[in-house]
Amino acid sequence: MALVALKNVTKTYPPQAKGGRAVVAVDDVTLEVEPGDVYGIIGYSGAGKSTLVRLVNALEPASSGSITIDGRELVGLPERELRGIRLGIGMIFQQFNLFDSKTVHANVAYPLQVAGWSKAEITARVAELLEFVGLADKARNYPDQLSGGQKQRVGIARALATSPRLLLADEATSALDPETTHEVLELLKRVNREFGVTIIVITHEMDVIQSIATKVAVMDSGRVIENGDVFDVFSDPQNPSSQRFVSTVVKGVPSPAELAVLRERHAGRIVTISFRDGDASQAQVFLELANAGLDFELVYGGINDIQGRAFGHLTLAIRGADASIDAALATIGSRVEVTEAR
Repeated sequence: MALVALKNVTKTYPPQAKGGRAVVAVDDVTLEVEPGDVYGIIGYSGAGKSTLVRLVNALEPASSGSITIDGRELVGLPERELRGIRLGIGMIFQQFNLFDSKTVHANVAYPLQVAGWSKAEITARVAELLEFVGLADKARNYPDQLSGGQKQRVGIARALATSPRLLLADEATSALDPETTHEVLELLKRVNREFGVTIIVITHEMDVIQSIATKVAVMDSGRVIENGDVFDVFSDPQNPSSQRFVSTVVKGVPSPAELAVLRERHAGRIVTISFRDGDASQAQVFLELANAGLDFELVYGGINDIQGRAFGHLTLAIRGADASIDAALATIGSRVEVTEAR
């Protein structure tokens, strides 16, 4: 059974001014998050992804549809019961949301105090979590004495305090530099792997999805326009909006403008060969071209790795007799996708 299931979920906000239009922030969304998933939800600003995460943790009520967590329906539950459900959901924020007047220890201890843990239990749990996130020596420090990455580590420790099954990360790396982002994502991978925590990652950064997620949903104008395994969406995006996102981290077939530049710089026929995990390897393709007596050079593209599975597009400038090129491409095309620029 899915840990999180949304079915035909819609969230509509009333007009902000008299005579204005209602705003549909989430529009008929259906998706399922399985236990153990790292599920990425990506979209441009205003796509509805942050509203969606507020619906999942019941900080906002859905206008219609069904939202279940571990089989329990959230829509229509009284606030008293929703508070209990939220104890099983950890939340990581973009701007950390730490108490500046509290020490690192006190920040992590806060949800445990709210949950009614004893002082001894809290002390032991906080020490365990600070050790896990690598901040055992910062327990007495205050947030303004920490770097951005350290603050987010405190946020992760606090989110894990009550041992939630589900962790929601809303743009958790957007305020961090690339190196710190990598460190935080590696920590979240450990949370998923070692504690078995299911994670929903809300982001507008495709490289975050590529790094950490197992599944992804692409949102646009409040709707989920494409979803599935990250490898499938990255290697063969179907929706134009998904294709734009993927193009930020994956070079595909050159555009007409890029082709014009390539033709000016490189002699020969311009051919793009698309690889997916399980197809012929690059070495096999290059060997076929070499055995045909053809000269070739890589002029565009690259190969990407998604959790051990490779895919990508290599654009080559191939020189030689047309008949030899045609024969080689026919052989290669029986194993991988071949697109020749015209």
